Parts: sequence; structure tokens; C-alpha cells
Amino acid sequence: MDTEKLSSKIAMNEIVNVNTPDFDIDPEKCLGVYDTDPCTIVIMGATGDLTVRKLIPALFNLYLNKGLPKRLQIVGCGRTELDDQQFRKKMENALMALDGKNRSKWLLFKDTIHYFSVDYDNLDSFIDLAEFLKNLDQKHKTQGNRIFYLALPPSLYQTVAQTIGQTGLAHENVNNNGWARIVIEKPFGRDLKTAVHLDQGLRKFFQEHQIFRIDHYLAKETVQNILMFRFANAIFEPIWNRRYIDHITITATETLGVEHRAGYYEQAGVIRDMFQNHMMQLLALTAMEPTSRFEANQVRDEKIKIFRSLRPFPVENLHDYLILGQYGAGTIDGNPVPAYRDEPNVNAKSLTPTFATMKAFIDNWRWQNVPFVLTSGKRLAQKRTEIAIQFKEVPHSIFRQTLGEAIVANRLILGIYPEEKVTLTFQTKQPGAKVCLRPVTMNFYYNQNYSGPILDAYEKVLIDCMLGDQTLFWRQDSVERSWAFLTPVLEECEDCHNREEMLHIYDAGSWGSNFSNIK
Repeated sequence: MDTEKLSSKIAMNEIVNVNTPDFDIDPEKCLGVYDTDPCTIVIMGATGDLTVRKLIPALFNLYLNKGLPKRLQIVGCGRTELDDQQFRKKMENALMALDGKNRSKWLLFKDTIHYFSVDYDNLDSFIDLAEFLKNLDQKHKTQGNRIFYLALPPSLYQTVAQTIGQTGLAHENVNNNGWARIVIEKPFGRDLKTAVHLDQGLRKFFQEHQIFRIDHYLAKETVQNILMFRFANAIFEPIWNRRYIDHITITATETLGVEHRAGYYEQAGVIRDMFQNHMMQLLALTAMEPTSRFEANQVRDEKIKIFRSLRPFPVENLHDYLILGQYGAGTIDGNPVPAYRDEPNVNAKSLTPTFATMKAFIDNWRWQNVPFVLTSGKRLAQKRTEIAIQFKEVPHSIFRQTLGEAIVANRLILGIYPEEKVTLTFQTKQPGAKVCLRPVTMNFYYNQNYSGPILDAYEKVLIDCMLGDQTLFWRQDSVERSWAFLTPVLEECEDCHNREEMLHIYDAGSWGSNFSNIK
């Protein structure tokens, strides 16, 4: 789009779609997965929901897009007694309708899937598994490289990790083993003490470079794009600081309720479920300093600096920095939904928060006294994840006598869901004889001018596990610093005498706007 046409569109107050040049880029090259080693992926808890909904579909999609190593085997493990054919059929039923090309591809892919029944706290069972994996390696030449994905309740992480270790499966480059990696999902403990205890259990047999702590939010393409947007564009980085930015809001809301997770959620609540992991990571990506190289440890080094710089939460003045809520009955998409306390397996007098707005500060040169407002909740009006950068108002009186009105400050929004886009709002003159300002918006849609395969979050993290790239995974020091910041908040909220008074009830399907007014 040339300058004249661009100016014309702004003058007409239309949304400006910023077109990117048509670079000659090979989409397959961007997958970056062709140098992965042969390996076996062992899924513990393979009959569970995570495997059915996320892992097998992700692996099959990678197969369709030529994103897997040529020599790959998948072994599902669980307590249920199944043979290979029964397990493959269960996985096939979990996939979306297979027809035409996809069905023929599935018939080839399913031969890489196996099943082995295990008892999670029985060493002999895992010794048998080790022998099975050894034979599989020899038959399919996967070189002893293994990923152990714990798709299990967190209470089983230590038990299974240590049993794997006791069989020698965690050893690398000995006894014909290649590399060994273990993958765990959040929550990584429920407070600082339990997070440290979990790590100590994992470290008995696995070293830090072998442990992959997944936060699937980090694998979303637009989340990764935050660093590219900040550090690959000279026009934004110079103003990305306290001199030009008034405040930053990070929002991750959803329309779903507690669903089938009541047992877990009653013990966790929104702060443990969302803030300790997803929200803290979005905060770190937004606030971190540039690295000298885009490498895993350097990126994670800069993140830990942010967590160390978080101002201790003022628990003595909680009401000015934290608002908690719990959804009541309401309407979602025109359908009535129950209150949280009326959900199955939820205590009728539960004080578990399903919504929180928190104001945090980072005490360093870049961000001193800039509020970071983090909001997350269930059963809200829309499923939305975004980071909004609110710039300061224009500090000049040039238009005061002419306009006699406030000038709306610039606003930059990094949309992650449902629309993956970057939106910049700025001021222009209203056409006409009178001097008036009006805001206009420029949008960039993330998938614009791209026709290659789009990886979902689990596809990306599985690729990185195979590559051994830990950039998008939590390191233990960051886990501990995040918990160190939030544990005093949790203790104050859960132990205080007026806990019920702190909990605001909001209508399901609303934004909770009657009380989410921290700024």
C-alpha cells in the first residue's frame, strides 16, 4: 500500500491493515524440526483426558505436516489393561473425522503407537517397561532416546519420576541409552515449599537440562511473537519503559466454568491455576530485557531477573492491590449456567476464588512505578487473552486552547486469543474545517500473508522436547521466585478472618466490572 492510499484510509477512519512484503520463505523451514533425533515418546497416563484431547492429535498433526523424526515410536502407559489395537482404536476415536488423505495417513501413523500396562508405584512393572523399550529401540532404531511425558495428576509426579529413575531409564549415554527427558505439566507444587520438594524428588534421577516444565501458553505463536515484536523493531523498544508507558494490563479470561476439574480447582483456585504460571510468564515476556542471543538459558536468565525484581506484595494492604471473585449463576451464550458453588463436587460453602485482578510492580530501571495489572477468571463474558500497553498522555499543551478536550493516549494491544493480532491506536485530525482529533487504529493479523502449517501450542512444545530446546519451558529458579512472590498472598487470603468478605460474587457471563476496577 503506497503512502497516498494509506493516508486516505486513515482520513476515512477505516481500520488500516498493514501488509507485509511477500518474502520467499519456505513454510516447512519455519517448522525447524528436520534435525530431530530418532526417539520414543512414552506417555504416562495415556488413557487420560490430556492424551486423548491434546497429545495424540498434536503428534498426528505433526506427522501430517512432516514435523516428526523419521524414526519415532509412541508408547502409551497406564493402569488400564489394553493391547495395542485397543489403544490405537481409542486414540483414533479421539481424533476428528478421518477421511480421504488423513485416513490413509492415520493407517500408517497408528503403527508407531503401542501400549504397555504399568502400575505406577510398582518397580517390577517399570523394569518390564524398560525391557520393552529396549526391544523397541533395537527393532525401530530409535537409538535409546526417550521422552517421558507425565500426563498424570501432580500427586504422581515424584512417584513415577523416581520409579523411572530406579530402572535406569533416566540415565543418558550409558548402557546403550541415548538422551532421556521428562515432561511435567503445571501445577509445579502448590506453594514455595511444595515446589522445592517436587524439584528435589525430580533431581534424584534427572538433571535440570532433562526436565521440561510445560506452560503451553508460552508455545502459542503470538506469545512467542512478543519478543520478536519488541526486540526486532527499532520503533518500539526505545519507548518500552516507564518514561512513556503509564500502565500495562495482562488479561486471560475464559467462558468455561470449573467443568470436570472441581477436585483440583477446589484445592487450587485462580491464583495457583493461572497466576503462578501463565500470568507470570506473560509478565516476564512483556517486561524482560533483551538477551545477547536468542538461546534458552539466556532468555530464561532475563526472565528470572524480572521475577527477582518484583516488589514484595503488600499483604498488609491487600484490598488496594488484589480483588478476588467467584462466579455466581448467569448466562453464557444464551444458556443458563450454575454458580460455582452449585457445580458438581464443589463445596456448597466454597470460598475458592475463580477470578482475580492483581496489581504488581517491578522495581528496576525500566519499570519503576509502572503498574502491571493482571486479570484472569472463569465464566466471564468472553474467552480472551491479550496484553495492553497504555502509553502516557501527551505532556504538552499545544492543543489545549484549540481543542479544549483531553487527548486520548496511544494504546498498543498484543492480541493472543481469539484474534492473533497487534493493534495500535493513535490520534489524527478529524476531516473538516474545525480542528478536532479522533483515534484511529492499525491492525496487523498474525497469520496474514502466510499459507504454511500453523502449529498449535502442544505441537510446538512437543517439537521443542524432541529438539531439547528449553526456551519455552520453566526453569526451577523461576518457578521458585514466582512462588516466593505469590505464597504470601495465598497465605494471607486463605488464613485471614475476613476471607468471605474479600470474595465478590459476580454473574456468570459478565466481566465482573462492578468490582474489577484496580488501575
